[in-house]
Amino acid sequence: MRMRRKKHLEERLEACGDKIIFMDRDDRNFEVKTTESILDLKSLFGNDNPIHMEIGCGKGKFVCDIARQNPDINYLAVEKASNVIVDAAEKAIGLGIQNVIFLRGGAEYLDSYIPQHSIGRIYLNFSCPFPKKSYASHRLTHHRFLEIYKRIMLPEAEIHQKTDNMQLFEFSIEQFSHSGFGIKNVSLDLHKSSFEGNIMTEYETRFAELGQPIYRLEAEILK
Repeated sequence: MRMRRKKHLEERLEACGDKIIFMDRDDRNFEVKTTESILDLKSLFGNDNPIHMEIGCGKGKFVCDIARQNPDINYLAVEKASNVIVDAAEKAIGLGIQNVIFLRGGAEYLDSYIPQHSIGRIYLNFSCPFPKKSYASHRLTHHRFLEIYKRIMLPEAEIHQKTDNMQLFEFSIEQFSHSGFGIKNVSLDLHKSSFEGNIMTEYETRFAELGQPIYRLEAEILK
């Protein structure tokens, strides 16, 4: 079901100013890459701190919480839906968070905007599982996306994934393995594990209250 457009959306997006960067493309072919729109991340943040990225940031709870806990790390938060990213940006502005910038657009265009080998960590939190096999290529851990991530990640960077969907988790493990990633710190029930420092998303809070297991892994590019 298509999300209803929020009232005064354009005015709200404009009010967020430089907090939101629009990854707009005239074409819809993710195979076509350009370098004209590559961002100067040092100028964007005003420093050369490490940069982490959340893809599919939703309403921004996770990225705002982790950014406040780690003021010496810069965060890029990616979200396709204007209706959603405006809430996240307004939240960051309201909290006075300076080390988060939001990117409105699809992950398929990230390497047209992000410099190669510049991202130290990618978070994939509760991505849409696209359960139909015919939509597998839309999953954010499909190999077409993993190849994009590899181009923007530092050699020692990691991808941290959390999901409540066992089928997506199994699919992701297969895709990571076939795309040259090693997998570590796998949890089949995160909230019953010994993992420390977990920051919960809006969805995760809801799933935890229902007692649903949360699956988590870390993936790194094999040398």
